[in-house]
Amino acid sequence: MDWTEKYRPQHLQDVVGNSGAVRQMYEWAQDWSRQKKPLILYGKPGTGKTSSAHALANDMNWEVVELNASDQRTKAALERVAGSGSTTASLSGASRKLILLDEADNLHGQADRGGAKAIVEIIAESRQPIILIANDYYSLTKELKTATEPVQFRALQARSIVPRLRQICAAEGVACDPAALEGIADAAGGDMRAAVNMLYAAAIGRDRLVAGDVQTSSKDERSTIFELVGGVFKGRRDAELLRMAVEVEDTPDAVEQWLEGNLDQMPDLASKAQGYACLSRADEYIGRTYRRQYYTLWRYASAVMLLGVADAAGGAGIHGRIMPPSRWQKMGASKKQKMVRAGLTRKLSEMTHIPEDALREDFFTAIGILVEQDPAGYVREFGLDADELNLFIHDKTRAAKVVKDVAKEEKAKEKKTSGKEKAPTKEKKGRKAGDEEPPADTKETRENPPPGQATLF
Repeated sequence: MDWTEKYRPQHLQDVVGNSGAVRQMYEWAQDWSRQKKPLILYGKPGTGKTSSAHALANDMNWEVVELNASDQRTKAALERVAGSGSTTASLSGASRKLILLDEADNLHGQADRGGAKAIVEIIAESRQPIILIANDYYSLTKELKTATEPVQFRALQARSIVPRLRQICAAEGVACDPAALEGIADAAGGDMRAAVNMLYAAAIGRDRLVAGDVQTSSKDERSTIFELVGGVFKGRRDAELLRMAVEVEDTPDAVEQWLEGNLDQMPDLASKAQGYACLSRADEYIGRTYRRQYYTLWRYASAVMLLGVADAAGGAGIHGRIMPPSRWQKMGASKKQKMVRAGLTRKLSEMTHIPEDALREDFFTAIGILVEQDPAGYVREFGLDADELNLFIHDKTRAAKVVKDVAKEEKAKEKKTSGKEKAPTKEKKGRKAGDEEPPADTKETRENPPPGQATLF
């Protein structure tokens, strides 16, 4: 059995490090109510986020309903699994159900369409505690950040990892040299999962470990795109930048866009102009690569843009957060708008019995003028959401306010209607014990019904 699962902490007191985060989770769960925001646990992989959530559920006698990135997380799937789970009681006898959504920062692409919006809606209606888990807190949507309470998990210190490795060795009957455990803890880079995996790999077939046995089991230290971009602006050595470019998972065209997205942090206009010139030249090599399928040109593109931008930056560094390419955000917004327009056209076509092509080409402008004059009325008539209304009035803030106001009016009407149905009628209130009952149904009345009334028999 995998040691990471075998020795996963079962209780919060077994979690290594991050005592402040663990205490915050426990205090949140101890007096949980529907008024409390869900937690979002964020931090580097292997710092104990998921393990802490399961340990908390175990300590509180809560059942866990879990979804992760391997599951389909469309709006319908989330509402079916997490949505129903968050509004119903547990069938296993647990006091509550903990809705656990792992890798919440990976809600993207076609498979997860509408997922982030569905999570916010589930949070608003939930009757059960919810915990979300993410590696990158800054990649979450603004709506998710507003609706949740953040709990940060920091990388573990090596001196905190060593005692747990020593416990595992004792439980497995493996004698370990202290220098070997310290080497594993240092190589793990604050990742407990990586440390346990390295120990497991090194201990296979051995009953004793020394420092030399763990040299081949070190953590993968491949560079990230953030380290590469930061290194370029800090002016690292040429050979080091080229090595990092090979290690990152991103292709040269993606690296070029990352560099372009951060050129605004150049110290002056002359440096920025030089940086753009280098990126332009690199883009020519990238274009030739795709046209001719001659991927050797990629190395020239990498050298020109990395070394050229590094020279332009002059080691000034980046004084803000490294941002993803702005064009990606614009492309995502454009794609979302196309999806909203297609869905709205389909819905209006079904309601008006007009072909989609004719509706889009001949009637969309006219409908937009009518909606602009009475947005609330058409929200009720067509069931528009904020994104669909924004297509007509081109004012996102106003669209959101109109839809919110209409939803409040509808809820108020439902409450008023339900209150009237529950209240006794005036006729029932006034009837006394001696009042006459309605005449019984007789054969004569069935044979001679009032004019216009039909009978089956």
